[in-house]
Amino acid sequence: MRSEYGINLYDPLIMKKERLNLEYPLTAKSQNLVWDQIGTLPGLERWLADRIEEVEKDVIDLTWGELWADHHTLRARITEQEKPSHIRLRWVDEEDPEAYWEMRIGRSELTGDLCLFVTDYALSDDIEDLHELWDGNMERLHQVSGL
Repeated sequence: MRSEYGINLYDPLIMKKERLNLEYPLTAKSQNLVWDQIGTLPGLERWLADRIEEVEKDVIDLTWGELWADHHTLRARITEQEKPSHIRLRWVDEEDPEAYWEMRIGRSELTGDLCLFVTDYALSDDIEDLHELWDGNMERLHQVSGL
């Protein structure tokens, strides 16, 4: 059986990733303010990567480091985007047919405060590192925007 991406779902060499769900409280009262930071390329470039560039419709390159020096670039496809609610992306070279990463603006069930809900996928050995990566991303978001 093959996925919509042409990947053999029964290939034993493809490692199934685990889902990571995170919730980050925000100080903002307006979803639109948060959306400006997570749903636009200039907003994302302020905190998520050093450079974000649209290379074709709904496909972006995220670069960390300086282009003329040591850097790392990954390409993602925006698979779903609904203003001012959420954005879902999938790495272009992702092998797990179920893996994606998403940032969703919503309200905490406990407090009713505005939160950013992050969903991402990683191999079980990498879940803790991914959690730390998102904690760092959120710290940068707070520093640059006050959210």
